[in-house]
Amino acid sequence: MRQSAVVLEACLVFAMVLGAEAHPISASEAHASPNPVLAAADEAWRRRDEGRVGAHANGGRISEAVSRYEEAAAVPGAVEPRWKLARALFFEAKFTGRDRGNQRALLEKARDVGEEAIAILRRRASSGRPLAADPPRVAALLSGDRDAAPTYFWTAVAWGEWGLLVPRIRAARSRAATKVRDYSTTVIALDPAFEEGGGYRVLGRLHHRAPRIPGLTGWVSRAEGIRNLRLAVKTAPRNFVNRHFLAEALADGGSAAKSEAIRIEEQLIADPPSPGHLVEDLAIQEEAKKDLAAWGGGTARS
Repeated sequence: MRQSAVVLEACLVFAMVLGAEAHPISASEAHASPNPVLAAADEAWRRRDEGRVGAHANGGRISEAVSRYEEAAAVPGAVEPRWKLARALFFEAKFTGRDRGNQRALLEKARDVGEEAIAILRRRASSGRPLAADPPRVAALLSGDRDAAPTYFWTAVAWGEWGLLVPRIRAARSRAATKVRDYSTTVIALDPAFEEGGGYRVLGRLHHRAPRIPGLTGWVSRAEGIRNLRLAVKTAPRNFVNRHFLAEALADGGSAAKSEAIRIEEQLIADPPSPGHLVEDLAIQEEAKKDLAAWGGGTARS
Protein backbone atom coordinates (compact mmCIF):
# COMPACT_ATOMS: atom_id res chain seq x y z
CA MET A 1 0.00 0.00 0.00
CA ARG A 2 2.80 2.42 0.82
CA GLN A 3 4.37 1.91 -2.62
CA SER A 4 1.01 2.45 -4.33
CA ALA A 5 0.40 5.58 -2.30
CA VAL A 6 3.77 7.05 -3.20
CA VAL A 7 3.20 6.29 -6.87
CA LEU A 8 -0.26 7.85 -6.74
CA GLU A 9 1.10 10.99 -5.16
CA ALA A 10 3.72 11.29 -7.88
CA CYS A 11 1.11 10.68 -10.55
CA LEU A 12 -1.05 13.45 -9.19
CA VAL A 13 1.62 16.13 -9.39
CA PHE A 14 0.44 16.70 -12.93
CA ALA A 15 -2.84 18.12 -11.70
CA MET A 16 -1.49 21.48 -10.57
CA VAL A 17 -3.36 24.22 -12.44
CA LEU A 18 -4.96 21.65 -14.73
CA GLY A 19 -8.05 23.74 -14.98
CA ALA A 20 -6.42 27.07 -14.44
CA GLU A 21 -7.46 28.23 -17.90
CA ALA A 22 -11.15 28.91 -17.37
CA HIS A 23 -12.22 29.76 -20.88
CA PRO A 24 -14.78 32.01 -22.54
CA ILE A 25 -18.40 30.92 -22.71
CA SER A 26 -18.70 27.33 -23.96
CA ALA A 27 -21.27 26.01 -26.41
CA SER A 28 -23.44 24.87 -23.50
CA GLU A 29 -23.43 28.45 -22.14
CA ALA A 30 -23.99 30.23 -25.44
CA HIS A 31 -27.73 30.60 -24.84
CA ALA A 32 -29.62 32.17 -21.97
CA SER A 33 -30.54 29.63 -19.34
CA PRO A 34 -34.31 29.21 -18.82
CA ASN A 35 -33.50 28.65 -15.13
CA PRO A 36 -33.17 32.10 -13.48
CA VAL A 37 -31.03 30.72 -10.63
CA LEU A 38 -28.62 29.13 -13.09
CA ALA A 39 -28.57 32.30 -15.19
CA ALA A 40 -27.69 34.37 -12.11
CA ALA A 41 -24.94 31.90 -11.24
CA ASP A 42 -23.52 32.16 -14.76
CA GLU A 43 -23.48 35.96 -14.48
CA ALA A 44 -21.62 35.76 -11.16
CA TRP A 45 -19.14 33.33 -12.76
CA ARG A 46 -18.48 35.70 -15.66
CA ARG A 47 -17.69 38.46 -13.14
CA ARG A 48 -15.34 36.32 -11.03
CA ASP A 49 -12.32 38.58 -11.73
CA GLU A 50 -13.93 41.65 -10.15
CA GLY A 51 -11.94 42.96 -7.20
CA ARG A 52 -8.90 40.83 -7.91
CA VAL A 53 -5.40 41.73 -6.74
CA GLY A 54 -3.01 40.38 -9.36
CA ALA A 55 -3.65 36.66 -9.71
CA HIS A 56 -5.54 36.62 -6.41
CA ALA A 57 -9.32 36.70 -6.89
CA ASN A 58 -11.77 38.34 -4.52
CA GLY A 59 -13.78 35.53 -2.96
CA GLY A 60 -17.09 37.37 -2.92
CA ARG A 61 -18.07 37.01 -6.55
CA ILE A 62 -17.12 33.35 -6.91
CA SER A 63 -18.79 32.55 -3.58
CA GLU A 64 -21.98 34.02 -5.01
CA ALA A 65 -21.63 31.79 -8.08
CA VAL A 66 -21.01 28.71 -5.92
CA SER A 67 -24.06 29.44 -3.77
CA ARG A 68 -26.34 29.86 -6.78
CA TYR A 69 -24.96 26.81 -8.56
CA GLU A 70 -25.58 24.80 -5.38
CA GLU A 71 -29.19 25.96 -5.40
CA ALA A 72 -29.60 25.04 -9.07
CA ALA A 73 -27.89 21.66 -8.51
CA ALA A 74 -30.49 20.72 -5.90
CA VAL A 75 -32.80 19.81 -8.79
CA PRO A 76 -32.69 16.00 -9.23
CA GLY A 77 -31.15 14.93 -12.53
CA ALA A 78 -29.74 18.37 -13.36
CA VAL A 79 -26.27 17.93 -14.88
CA GLU A 80 -25.38 21.44 -16.08
CA PRO A 81 -25.43 23.15 -12.65
CA ARG A 82 -23.40 20.28 -11.20
CA TRP A 83 -20.45 20.56 -13.59
CA LYS A 84 -20.59 24.34 -13.34
CA LEU A 85 -20.55 24.02 -9.55
CA ALA A 86 -17.46 21.79 -9.80
CA ARG A 87 -15.77 24.39 -11.99
CA ALA A 88 -16.64 27.25 -9.62
CA LEU A 89 -15.47 25.29 -6.57
CA PHE A 90 -12.15 24.63 -8.29
CA PHE A 91 -11.72 28.34 -8.99
CA GLU A 92 -12.56 29.25 -5.39
CA ALA A 93 -10.09 26.70 -4.06
CA LYS A 94 -7.31 27.64 -6.46
CA PHE A 95 -7.42 31.42 -6.78
CA THR A 96 -8.88 33.01 -3.65
CA GLY A 97 -6.10 32.37 -1.12
CA ARG A 98 -7.84 29.61 0.82
CA ASP A 99 -5.78 27.62 3.28
CA ARG A 100 -4.99 23.98 2.63
CA GLY A 101 -7.88 22.60 4.68
CA ASN A 102 -10.44 24.82 2.98
CA GLN A 103 -9.02 24.01 -0.43
CA ARG A 104 -9.33 20.30 0.29
CA ALA A 105 -12.94 20.66 1.39
CA LEU A 106 -13.87 22.68 -1.70
CA LEU A 107 -12.17 20.24 -4.05
CA GLU A 108 -13.75 17.25 -2.36
CA LYS A 109 -17.13 18.85 -2.91
CA ALA A 110 -16.20 19.53 -6.56
CA ARG A 111 -15.07 15.93 -6.99
CA ASP A 112 -18.26 14.54 -5.48
CA VAL A 113 -20.64 16.77 -7.41
CA GLY A 114 -18.77 15.90 -10.59
CA GLU A 115 -19.26 12.22 -9.88
CA GLU A 116 -22.96 12.88 -9.32
CA ALA A 117 -23.15 14.52 -12.74
CA ILE A 118 -21.33 11.61 -14.39
CA ALA A 119 -23.71 9.12 -12.77
CA ILE A 120 -26.70 11.08 -14.08
CA LEU A 121 -25.22 11.20 -17.58
CA ARG A 122 -24.54 7.47 -17.56
CA ARG A 123 -28.05 6.63 -16.36
CA ARG A 124 -29.53 8.96 -18.95
CA ALA A 125 -27.53 7.38 -21.78
CA SER A 126 -28.00 3.76 -20.76
CA SER A 127 -31.65 3.84 -19.65
CA GLY A 128 -30.62 2.10 -16.44
CA ARG A 129 -28.60 -0.67 -18.11
CA PRO A 130 -24.97 -1.29 -17.10
CA LEU A 131 -22.64 0.98 -19.07
CA ALA A 132 -19.10 0.00 -19.96
CA ALA A 133 -16.37 2.18 -18.44
CA ASP A 134 -14.23 2.14 -21.62
CA PRO A 135 -13.81 5.84 -22.58
CA PRO A 136 -14.49 5.45 -26.33
CA ARG A 137 -17.71 3.54 -25.65
CA VAL A 138 -18.80 6.03 -23.02
CA ALA A 139 -18.08 8.88 -25.43
CA ALA A 140 -20.04 7.20 -28.21
CA LEU A 141 -23.09 6.88 -25.99
CA LEU A 142 -22.79 10.45 -24.71
CA SER A 143 -21.82 12.11 -27.99
CA GLY A 144 -25.13 13.92 -28.33
CA ASP A 145 -25.15 15.32 -24.81
CA ARG A 146 -23.73 18.85 -24.58
CA ASP A 147 -23.03 18.41 -20.85
CA ALA A 148 -20.82 15.35 -21.29
CA ALA A 149 -17.48 16.97 -22.15
CA PRO A 150 -17.60 19.68 -19.45
CA THR A 151 -18.75 17.16 -16.86
CA TYR A 152 -15.89 14.76 -17.51
CA PHE A 153 -13.33 17.56 -17.81
CA TRP A 154 -14.12 19.39 -14.59
CA THR A 155 -14.52 16.16 -12.66
CA ALA A 156 -11.04 15.14 -13.81
CA VAL A 157 -9.65 18.49 -12.67
CA ALA A 158 -11.33 18.18 -9.28
CA TRP A 159 -10.01 14.65 -8.74
CA GLY A 160 -6.47 15.66 -9.61
CA GLU A 161 -6.35 18.73 -7.40
CA TRP A 162 -8.08 16.94 -4.51
CA GLY A 163 -5.56 14.11 -4.68
CA LEU A 164 -2.72 16.54 -4.03
CA LEU A 165 -4.19 17.67 -0.72
CA VAL A 166 -5.24 14.44 1.00
CA PRO A 167 -3.11 11.83 2.81
CA ARG A 168 -1.23 9.45 0.52
CA ILE A 169 -3.18 6.34 1.49
CA ARG A 170 -6.49 8.07 0.96
CA ALA A 171 -5.39 9.23 -2.50
CA ALA A 172 -4.19 5.73 -3.36
CA ARG A 173 -7.45 4.09 -2.32
CA SER A 174 -9.44 6.59 -4.36
CA ARG A 175 -7.89 5.52 -7.72
CA ALA A 176 -7.68 9.21 -8.56
CA ALA A 177 -4.94 8.89 -11.21
CA THR A 178 -6.89 6.24 -13.14
CA LYS A 179 -10.04 8.33 -12.99
CA VAL A 180 -8.25 11.41 -14.30
CA ARG A 181 -6.69 9.38 -17.11
CA ASP A 182 -10.00 7.82 -18.13
CA TYR A 183 -12.00 11.03 -17.83
CA SER A 184 -9.52 13.04 -19.89
CA THR A 185 -9.51 10.33 -22.54
CA THR A 186 -13.30 10.51 -22.60
CA VAL A 187 -13.13 14.28 -23.13
CA ILE A 188 -10.80 13.79 -26.12
CA ALA A 189 -13.16 11.21 -27.61
CA LEU A 190 -16.14 13.52 -27.10
CA ASP A 191 -14.55 16.75 -28.33
CA PRO A 192 -10.79 17.17 -28.89
CA ALA A 193 -11.20 20.97 -28.99
CA PHE A 194 -13.13 21.24 -25.72
CA GLU A 195 -11.61 23.79 -23.30
CA GLU A 196 -9.02 24.62 -25.96
CA GLY A 197 -7.53 21.15 -26.07
CA GLY A 198 -8.30 20.45 -22.42
CA GLY A 199 -8.40 16.69 -22.77
CA TYR A 200 -5.00 16.64 -24.45
CA ARG A 201 -3.67 19.05 -21.83
CA VAL A 202 -4.75 16.86 -18.90
CA LEU A 203 -3.58 13.62 -20.47
CA GLY A 204 -0.27 15.10 -21.60
CA ARG A 205 0.44 16.48 -18.14
CA LEU A 206 -0.29 13.08 -16.62
CA HIS A 207 2.14 11.28 -18.92
CA HIS A 208 4.78 13.91 -18.25
CA ARG A 209 4.58 13.83 -14.46
CA ALA A 210 3.62 10.27 -13.54
CA PRO A 211 6.37 7.67 -12.98
CA ARG A 212 6.19 4.54 -15.12
CA ILE A 213 5.92 1.61 -12.69
CA PRO A 214 5.03 -1.83 -14.20
CA GLY A 215 1.81 -3.12 -12.74
CA LEU A 216 0.84 0.30 -11.39
CA THR A 217 1.38 2.99 -14.01
CA GLY A 218 2.84 0.97 -16.84
CA TRP A 219 0.71 2.93 -19.29
CA VAL A 220 2.70 6.11 -18.67
CA SER A 221 4.81 7.32 -21.59
CA ARG A 222 6.96 10.45 -21.72
CA ALA A 223 6.62 10.46 -25.51
CA GLU A 224 2.83 10.39 -25.11
CA GLY A 225 3.10 13.33 -22.75
CA ILE A 226 4.90 15.48 -25.31
CA ARG A 227 2.64 14.29 -28.11
CA ASN A 228 -0.56 15.18 -26.25
CA LEU A 229 0.76 18.54 -25.07
CA ARG A 230 1.77 19.44 -28.61
CA LEU A 231 -1.71 18.48 -29.73
CA ALA A 232 -3.12 20.78 -27.05
CA VAL A 233 -0.95 23.65 -28.29
CA LYS A 234 -1.87 22.89 -31.90
CA THR A 235 -5.54 22.98 -30.93
CA ALA A 236 -5.21 26.29 -29.07
CA PRO A 237 -1.82 27.97 -29.68
CA ARG A 238 -2.67 31.01 -27.57
CA ASN A 239 -3.75 29.04 -24.48
CA PHE A 240 -1.37 29.83 -21.62
CA VAL A 241 -1.75 26.50 -19.80
CA ASN A 242 -1.16 24.43 -22.94
CA ARG A 243 2.08 26.28 -23.61
CA HIS A 244 3.25 26.29 -20.01
CA PHE A 245 2.69 22.54 -19.59
CA LEU A 246 4.48 21.81 -22.86
CA ALA A 247 7.42 23.96 -21.77
CA GLU A 248 7.71 22.11 -18.46
CA ALA A 249 7.64 18.76 -20.24
CA LEU A 250 10.29 19.86 -22.74
CA ALA A 251 12.50 21.22 -19.97
CA ASP A 252 13.10 17.67 -18.76
CA GLY A 253 14.68 16.76 -22.10
CA GLY A 254 17.98 17.56 -23.76
CA SER A 255 19.52 20.94 -24.51
CA ALA A 256 17.46 21.59 -27.64
CA ALA A 257 14.23 20.78 -25.83
CA LYS A 258 15.27 22.94 -22.88
CA SER A 259 15.96 25.86 -25.21
CA GLU A 260 12.51 25.46 -26.75
CA ALA A 261 11.00 25.40 -23.26
CA ILE A 262 12.71 28.67 -22.35
CA ARG A 263 11.47 30.32 -25.56
CA ILE A 264 7.91 29.19 -24.85
CA GLU A 265 7.93 30.55 -21.30
CA GLU A 266 9.53 33.86 -22.36
CA GLN A 267 6.85 34.38 -25.01
CA LEU A 268 4.11 33.41 -22.58
CA ILE A 269 5.28 36.00 -20.07
CA ALA A 270 5.45 38.66 -22.81
CA ASP A 271 1.92 37.99 -24.09
CA PRO A 272 -1.05 39.92 -22.68
CA PRO A 273 -3.44 37.85 -20.53
CA SER A 274 -6.89 37.23 -21.96
CA PRO A 275 -9.61 39.46 -20.45
CA GLY A 276 -11.98 36.49 -20.30
CA HIS A 277 -9.76 34.55 -17.88
CA LEU A 278 -7.50 37.18 -16.43
CA VAL A 279 -6.77 35.69 -12.99
CA GLU A 280 -6.00 32.29 -14.48
CA ASP A 281 -3.60 33.66 -17.10
CA LEU A 282 -1.80 35.84 -14.56
CA ALA A 283 -1.32 32.80 -12.32
CA ILE A 284 0.24 30.86 -15.20
CA GLN A 285 2.58 33.75 -15.96
CA GLU A 286 3.76 33.68 -12.36
CA GLU A 287 4.49 29.96 -12.69
CA ALA A 288 6.40 30.60 -15.92
CA LYS A 289 8.56 33.23 -14.20
CA LYS A 290 9.42 30.74 -11.47
CA ASP A 291 10.38 28.16 -14.08
CA LEU A 292 12.72 30.54 -15.90
CA ALA A 293 14.39 31.48 -12.64
CA ALA A 294 14.84 27.82 -11.72
CA TRP A 295 16.15 26.87 -15.17
CA GLY A 296 18.69 29.69 -15.14
CA GLY A 297 17.62 30.94 -18.53
CA GLY A 298 15.43 33.60 -20.03
CA THR A 299 14.18 36.81 -18.55
CA ALA A 300 11.75 36.32 -15.68
CA ARG A 301 9.97 39.67 -15.83
CA SER A 302 8.19 41.14 -12.86
